[in-house]
Amino acid sequence: MNVTVTIIVVLYLMAMMGVGVYAMTRVKNNTDFMVAGRRLGPMFVAGALAATQIGGGSSLGVAEMAYGDWGLGAAWYVIAMAVTFFILAFIGPKLRGALVKTVPEYFRRRYGEAPGIVTAIIMILPLIGLTAIQIIASSVVLSVMTGLSYAPSVIIVAVVMTLYAILGGLWAVTLTDVIQMFLIIIGTAIAIPYALNTAGGWSVVVNNVPATQFNFTQGISWPVIIGLIIMYTTSFAVGQESVNRYYAARDDKSAFWGSMGAAFFNAVFAFIPTVLGIITLALVNQNLIDATDILQHGARYVLPTLAIQTMPPVIVGLLFAGIISATMSSADSNLLGAGSIFGNDIYKIYLKKHATEREILKVTRIGMLIIAILSTGVALMQTGAIITVLMFAFTLRAGGAFIPYVVGHYWKKASTAGAMASVIVGSIAVIVVERGIVPFWGLNAIYPGILSSLIVFLIFTYLFPNQRDTTELLVEETYEDN
Repeated sequence: MNVTVTIIVVLYLMAMMGVGVYAMTRVKNNTDFMVAGRRLGPMFVAGALAATQIGGGSSLGVAEMAYGDWGLGAAWYVIAMAVTFFILAFIGPKLRGALVKTVPEYFRRRYGEAPGIVTAIIMILPLIGLTAIQIIASSVVLSVMTGLSYAPSVIIVAVVMTLYAILGGLWAVTLTDVIQMFLIIIGTAIAIPYALNTAGGWSVVVNNVPATQFNFTQGISWPVIIGLIIMYTTSFAVGQESVNRYYAARDDKSAFWGSMGAAFFNAVFAFIPTVLGIITLALVNQNLIDATDILQHGARYVLPTLAIQTMPPVIVGLLFAGIISATMSSADSNLLGAGSIFGNDIYKIYLKKHATEREILKVTRIGMLIIAILSTGVALMQTGAIITVLMFAFTLRAGGAFIPYVVGHYWKKASTAGAMASVIVGSIAVIVVERGIVPFWGLNAIYPGILSSLIVFLIFTYLFPNQRDTTELLVEETYEDN
């Protein structure tokens, strides 16, 4: 089995590298690299948005939680994303209209250099963690599939993902994302009949797992569901790996319908890893599969264990390629986001103000390489639960940046003082609550983050309003290549 599976996944990885080489021919300047020349139509926007967020948490993580305490409610982890993309469809055209390349660029041109650099730092740090988590998820699959130990698997995944992302920028990331989005849905969906056949049918599954596994809200609860929607909405709206899809849209309609399409794809995918996680629990309870890997390494091995022991090699190969697709499509987006911020908002503004487009592009690629190395190091040491880490990274950046970013597009008086106070106070609130330093009645840290961010934003804006009295961004001088 290993030979067939390995061949399928190797061919997939080679294809992704080929896409990177092809996309490189379309990169003529920094705008092409960071926002794909602002030429993405609705289908490309939809595929890129959906694939970016359907990652390790949405595949391995959801199956893990469905196998565990959340049961059917694990689907809410992805359904909440669908709701978020529906909401963002009405904001996306406004974000696209700013014609910036990064979120920190918006803060800098709207509020000044101080909010810009603070936001750049806050945005980059979670992206390192998010990239690492996706590398971990891909490496788990590769390790189970090939028998390689964990560390070599991490290196292989990191090298392939880094190379094609650095070669083609958002063109490569978008093209691979669309391929990966369909591959993850098809690859995981066709696994369900084989798993059910091994279990003896759905009725047998129902009889061999606790009834609570089929409660749509008991394992997760409504406060957690609402918290997920709020967390995703605030985080996706300011997350560079998501928002640059709106920046890259061909026009306002592409941004709107692309977001709607992403909502549809997420809603379809939500129940696939959930059902597979529940079926795996039934198989383990019937002693029909060996749960050694799950017991030794944790429930994140649910999907790989299920595939290896219940499916023919070709289906296993497609499933593994699909899972690796999901995780790599998120990792490459995070990597590109971090590199773009480094080149566009740190190097160009603070290290070499007169840098040409060619120099910025080169430094962006170097920044991506540095971030990839850091993320690989984190992945080699990471032991935390996938979803827990993702939640914290999402929440940290959303807590302070969401209010000044979104409101700044609509409110003329929004000011530098308000933005600075909002970003700093909101981020600190998330950290102290998330780490248990200050209790907040057991609620998600996004609540105190957003609440404190909004309060200080309003107070400082009213005390020190924007004297320009406009939402228009300041024009920055650019330098052509020599």
